[in-house]
Amino acid sequence: MSAANTTSTFQVAHFVLVCFTGIQSWQHWLSIPLAILFLVAFISNITILTVIQREHTLHEPMYYFLSLLAVFDLGLCMATAPKILGILCLDMKVIDPPACFLQMYLMNILLAMESATFLFMAYDRYIAICKPLRYPSVITARFVAKVIVFIVLRNALLLLPVPVFAARLQYCSRNVVEHCFCTSAAVTSLACNDRTFNTLYQLIVAFGLLGSDLIFIILSYCLILRVVMTFQGKGAAAKAFSTCSSHFILISFFYTVLLVLIFTARYEKVIPHDIPILLNVLHFLVPPVLNPIVYGVRTTEIKRGIRKMIRSRITATQVQ
Repeated sequence: MSAANTTSTFQVAHFVLVCFTGIQSWQHWLSIPLAILFLVAFISNITILTVIQREHTLHEPMYYFLSLLAVFDLGLCMATAPKILGILCLDMKVIDPPACFLQMYLMNILLAMESATFLFMAYDRYIAICKPLRYPSVITARFVAKVIVFIVLRNALLLLPVPVFAARLQYCSRNVVEHCFCTSAAVTSLACNDRTFNTLYQLIVAFGLLGSDLIFIILSYCLILRVVMTFQGKGAAAKAFSTCSSHFILISFFYTVLLVLIFTARYEKVIPHDIPILLNVLHFLVPPVLNPIVYGVRTTEIKRGIRKMIRSRITATQVQ
């Protein structure tokens, strides 16, 4: 194996991503459904962003949060899918250390930013249902701007040490990463020196970010449920639940898969190695597909905007 200059931060010239080690002979067939997921995610999120940008009636805080979610979904897809498809289709397994650590950083911060976006969307629903008279004065465009700055700075700064610490480790012999992309655990497991501090820092930050987000989301929905149960008007409770249903479906899937990933990692000795890898891949591709589709199907205003955009495109085509 070739080695870099001994004065370099990296002792290996590159890493090799082997993806699904148990199904090497036919793993290229997985590229078909994964490519479809990637295309659907890309097109649907671009559609959501375009509709919200074009329709002035959707220039409201709730849809700004949805736009933010679409941007992070696109980022997750672009940070992971091209490399995965390159590995499965073209056997492009080699990745340079700087690119590997950049991918690690992007995946971490985008996942954490998506979690934080779900948190503020839950807060948005809490104010809308529990304190509706205060909603126009609390959830404003200025509030959304502050939220965006908070989400970006919180996650970018707290997660920056993860790839930095990983890059400072010595990779002096092994360079084969048994994963489809550069996760921190998969890469740092190849290090020659002790990685206890890296692992501890990542666990603390993961619980501090994703764990606290989940706790506050659950708290928000508990408060919403308590208020909704007191509604007396006919259909009032059903209407309130309807406004939260899309958000609740998506966060349930997002955090359920995370918990499953933690569970499978804990019992990796009794679970086939490829299963947690596949779940990890799907966790970066399925939510970007589900998020715009669920909101597009269940939100009347977005459906109306999509139909309007399609009709305008058809009309423009006919005129030409």
